[in-house]
Amino acid sequence: MLWRAGLVLLLCWGATGEVPNQFRDSPEHEDPTTRQQRSPPPVEPLDFGFVPAAVYDTHVYYEPGPIRVLFHIVHAFLYLVQPNPFPKDLIVSAIQQNPGGIKLDDYRKLADKVCIFAIYYEAGFLVCVCLGSVFLLLTPVVGLCFCVCRCCDNCGGEMHQRQRKNADCQRSFYTAALIVTSILITFGVLIAHAANQNMTSQIKATRRFISTNMRDMKTLANNTPAQIDYLTAQYTTAKNKVLSDLDNIGPLLGGRIQTQLEKEVVPTLDMALRTVGAMRETKEALESVSSSLEVLQEGTSRLAFRLALERTSLSNTLSDPACSNGAVSRTCNNIRSTLKQLETNGNFSGLPDVSPQLASLDIVMKADLSDIIQKGYSSFNDTPRMVQDQTKNVVSGVKAMLDKIGGEIVGFSKMFPVEPSLVNFTIFLNLEQKKMEANYPKIDEMDFNRWIGGVALLCTVVLVLAFNFLGLLCGTCGYDKQATPTTRGCLSNTGGNLLMAGVAFSFLFLWWLMGFVSAGFVFGGNVEKLICEPLANKELFKVIDTPYMVHPAKKNFLPALLFQKPNMDLTVGSLYRDCSVNSGLYHALQLETMFKINTFLNTTVYNKDLAKVFEGVKIDLHSMMLLEQEGRDSLLTFSNTGIGELNYAAYLAEVNKGVTLVDLLAFANELEAQADLLPRGALENALKGHASSIRQIHREQVIPVEQAMVTHSTLSQSIRLLQRTAKELPVKVTNILSAIDAAEYLITHNASHVVKQETDAYMNNMIGYFRQYTKWVKDSLEGEVAQCKPISNIIDTMELVACSFIFDSLNTFWFGLGGSCVFLVLSIIISVKLAKYYRRMDTEDVFDDGQENW
Repeated sequence: MLWRAGLVLLLCWGATGEVPNQFRDSPEHEDPTTRQQRSPPPVEPLDFGFVPAAVYDTHVYYEPGPIRVLFHIVHAFLYLVQPNPFPKDLIVSAIQQNPGGIKLDDYRKLADKVCIFAIYYEAGFLVCVCLGSVFLLLTPVVGLCFCVCRCCDNCGGEMHQRQRKNADCQRSFYTAALIVTSILITFGVLIAHAANQNMTSQIKATRRFISTNMRDMKTLANNTPAQIDYLTAQYTTAKNKVLSDLDNIGPLLGGRIQTQLEKEVVPTLDMALRTVGAMRETKEALESVSSSLEVLQEGTSRLAFRLALERTSLSNTLSDPACSNGAVSRTCNNIRSTLKQLETNGNFSGLPDVSPQLASLDIVMKADLSDIIQKGYSSFNDTPRMVQDQTKNVVSGVKAMLDKIGGEIVGFSKMFPVEPSLVNFTIFLNLEQKKMEANYPKIDEMDFNRWIGGVALLCTVVLVLAFNFLGLLCGTCGYDKQATPTTRGCLSNTGGNLLMAGVAFSFLFLWWLMGFVSAGFVFGGNVEKLICEPLANKELFKVIDTPYMVHPAKKNFLPALLFQKPNMDLTVGSLYRDCSVNSGLYHALQLETMFKINTFLNTTVYNKDLAKVFEGVKIDLHSMMLLEQEGRDSLLTFSNTGIGELNYAAYLAEVNKGVTLVDLLAFANELEAQADLLPRGALENALKGHASSIRQIHREQVIPVEQAMVTHSTLSQSIRLLQRTAKELPVKVTNILSAIDAAEYLITHNASHVVKQETDAYMNNMIGYFRQYTKWVKDSLEGEVAQCKPISNIIDTMELVACSFIFDSLNTFWFGLGGSCVFLVLSIIISVKLAKYYRRMDTEDVFDDGQENW
């Protein structure tokens, strides 16, 4: 009944076999170029949450307790009787043989082969059945003959006992043997009764398994629509992420485009911006040269005038008559020869003026090239906003398309009457459960009758045991060693009569008890070996799943039954294995072969129209201007300021000269030294006065000029900077303008390639979200939606109830009863022997005097 209920649930999913053809294309038929263009999933994973899980109550587990030992003993006995492996090939050959399709001789050969193999396989059972049959037939015959024989005073029927010296020993032996035998029979009865009682207890426990299995099937039916709705609802997660990316298409797509273009644009603008710095440095250098030149020209002019006056005055002093004396004249002549050293060294007044170049550079700087270049940066950095503005229509179209796709997914999930079918299935389960519950009283009644029957069978053995134990009790208690066989007491005689009554009832019940044992052995043993063991190790599934087992034109019967598709690789074994690990019905029933979820989602989520919309994205960057014409003119003006026409060699030559031809302090000291060589007088004093004047000139004129020349190194650096700038400037400006032209050409003419490339990457990134969704849907369908654990639980429950509850108990019952029957034969023999020592005899042996009478 439960298996039938499970099949109904499976058939509810058969509607998926009517899926339109466009959704049946396998992934192998997809365009390989499409596969190659697919991007890997986005770095950011989407969280779709967890599918609402169904909690199943059935736990198919059985712990029989101490009786497990008896079950193992019975299984070992059956293995000893029939140790051959499961005859899969024999069963398949027997089922698949078709007498109408083969020749008579071939059919006979096949039948003979099957019969021979069956006899070989059932050899152990056949031997035991033969022994049981012999026992069954001989027991009443032997009992009848024994009865007739005793009526004729034979076979122990003569009421005469011969006297033997070892009579007490024999009586004790027979008594002990009968006690042991009766105990063993009692054990057999207890084993059979335990099995009988266990079957009743476990059949009552079966209700719990039926109830939980039914509840699990309802849970499966009731949760499946909610799980499917959850799958379709999670499309919103991927959709919202895509909508978020669409709302931020400027920073995302525009940022990608900007990143690709900035490799050419930003370095060019940086180079132009560095040129602005070079302009400032050039202006500062020109200003430094101009101011230094003015200071030096003025200082050297005043110094030259003072030195000329001093040189004239000193020359006049040397013209004094005192210098005409012999020794004095030589000193005067020496001094006179050094007068030409009193001259300035540098001629700064002859250097070219830099005012025209400085004026031209001032005009260039007024244009504020830095601000113009910053406008270029701003224009380039405005790419995301341009993309955002120019793709508004595309974004609105994609959003509408996403809403349409979501509607198609929801509509497709409602296309099949899954929920009404599952509602009907739930109603069916409720009705079937009520029917089964209504049959519980009948089942209890049938089980009670079975239990009564088992107890009745055991009571026949218990009756014999009662006679045995009462006979032993009465015989042992009433036995008197001093009494002769003819004078035995009533209690002893009663014990012997009870033992013979037990023998009589043994012959009366033993044969049909053995008949029941044989029937139970053949039926229960073969069910255990041919059904329960193969079902436990799943060998039975291999027989059921043998190709073309049921019909020569149908490879597998299960898909043929459910979907009318016999060539599917769906088998009972695969269904059971998948359901055992709680897989989804989509995976367990291999619905992917009928309903291509990937193909459906590719035709909806991966909509070609979506790709066409993005293919039509046109982003115009022509309005982007990196450098305005005013900036270009400023660069050209800067390169034509004339700083390259300056005579930098003359500047460096004059700068590197000293202020005067000779060190004036040294000259003054030398003049004083020469004056000291002269005789004291006016000439000496005059020369020393000139030395003092020269020191004053040095202090008042030379030192300020030298202080102005402290900037000598800075002035030299400025001149060298100007010289280097003048040399590199035309090439740099030309390169900058060429780079800007190339960048603007790239933006205006080749940006479409970059736009398409980044648009494709952006689209693939969004498709990656949908790819995550479709993969999650497929994984959820295979493992989390409509988890079919209840189906495998039904099979396991059937195995548990049939094999563990019923047939293990049945086999243990006949095993215990059969053991009691075997020992009843010994009980008959021993009881007959022992009764002679307890019953009162009619005659006895008489001995002559001198011999002991007993």
